[in-house]
Amino acid sequence: LPENLKALLRPMSMMAPDISLIIEIMLYAEGFTTSKSLAKKMTTLYHLMMQQLSKQDHYDFGLRSVKSVLNQAGALKRSDPEMAEDVILLRSIRDMNAPKFIAQDMPLFNALMSDLFPGTDVPTVDYGKLQEAIEEELAERGLQVVPAVVFKCIQTYESKLTRHGNMLVGPSLGGKSTVWNVLAAAMSRLRKAEVEGFQAVRPIVINPKAVPYANLYGEYDLQTFEWTDGVLAKVMRDVCSDERPDEKWLLMDGPVDTLWIESMN
Repeated sequence: LPENLKALLRPMSMMAPDISLIIEIMLYAEGFTTSKSLAKKMTTLYHLMMQQLSKQDHYDFGLRSVKSVLNQAGALKRSDPEMAEDVILLRSIRDMNAPKFIAQDMPLFNALMSDLFPGTDVPTVDYGKLQEAIEEELAERGLQVVPAVVFKCIQTYESKLTRHGNMLVGPSLGGKSTVWNVLAAAMSRLRKAEVEGFQAVRPIVINPKAVPYANLYGEYDLQTFEWTDGVLAKVMRDVCSDERPDEKWLLMDGPVDTLWIESMN
């Protein structure tokens, strides 16, 4: 660039974050004592997953995904301090990543984890009451109790516990609506039975493509300088002002589109 033009621009530099160091520090902050070796294993695992797993639009092996896994590991460490640290991290990696992998990638993912964490067996979490409620709900709706659907319902429940927002993606007639409907009904059923840890669920479904973008989020009128709430803004305001302990699920049921999905951030 010419000198006179260069003087108008601010110089800046960027560098790739040191994932291994970030993992190590965050594990130390969560109370882990073997952070250095666990950080190396986790960094290697994520590099191998990026290289060897199939390329899918919804796969994310960046810093955001790593942070979610570490937060989950910290929560497990606090809930069960006696559990081995490598088992805690392995369970967190599995629980946070397995739901988003396609069937063809699961054997490779399991092989990579067994190579990096040899001899470590992750205990299976027992969701007895929830699983029973899901199976009863499927039977009541006249649906077959298919183990894959029950498993997806439980995975959706686990993902919901650790994230503010989740995406159910898949082809038409893949069972996405069935999964969230059955899970919501099963949780409400458990709440009626006064099972601890469950609340009734109130789903609110919006089709984001049914209204124009401005009517979905709201818009600022440049002539009157007034803000007008959109459908989503009004529903969100109503949900936040509702003080009942029920879980409110705000579902954007429709095709993912860059125009509306980006504003979710």
